[in-house]
Amino acid sequence: MTRSRAQDPNVCGVTAAIAVIDGKWKTSLLWLLESGPHRPAELRRRLPGLTEKVLTQALREMEEDGLVHREVYDVLPPKTVYTLTDFGLDLSEALGPVSDWGHRRLNQLRQHSETS
Repeated sequence: MTRSRAQDPNVCGVTAAIAVIDGKWKTSLLWLLESGPHRPAELRRRLPGLTEKVLTQALREMEEDGLVHREVYDVLPPKTVYTLTDFGLDLSEALGPVSDWGHRRLNQLRQHSETS
């Protein structure tokens, strides 16, 4: 899905929402940031396999979409902290039922594989 779909007023709401969280890491980043502010290095430590380049790209896109706020402190070395905006928190809370559904789906798949 292209990023432009996130801003297209002629798509359904679900498509617009999915365009904003599309990708492997954004939902995990939302989940981590829901617990409070994090520095980029903390986010990378908590998400093994996430490269610095991909983290930077995802956070920039999430900032452009109004989901996260980036605070840069004027200290040496520079300190950057990311927090969820109210809009990002709204999205994170809206994803709660989707997460519940996903867990039910995983349980269903597990039960099906055990009986096969």
